[in-house]
Amino acid sequence: MLTIDKLKDYGADVDEGLARCMNMEDFYITLVGKVLEDNRLPLLERQISEKKLDAAFETAHALKGMYANLSLTPLTKPVSEITELLRSRTDTDYSALLAEAKAQFEALCSL
Repeated sequence: MLTIDKLKDYGADVDEGLARCMNMEDFYITLVGKVLEDNRLPLLERQISEKKLDAAFETAHALKGMYANLSLTPLTKPVSEITELLRSRTDTDYSALLAEAKAQFEALCSL
């Protein structure tokens, strides 16, 4: 079961995330639960592999916003880096950043 303490241990800035949710713990936990149901990270990986950089930027930007708004710092960091590279449509090897994002997502799911 997802808890505030588990999110803190994960590395989320829970205080900041809670502040964005009017300090309503149940609401914050519910929103983090919605992140766990989101399937756009595999979509981002596919878009990048298919060199659809415009679509990948849109997906990465949406993910970055979702993760950052909930202060899921370990997940926000690699997705932010991907977003900034895609903002300039940089054709590079994204595999390390994608692997980090997937690992952080899996770590979050295992809480």
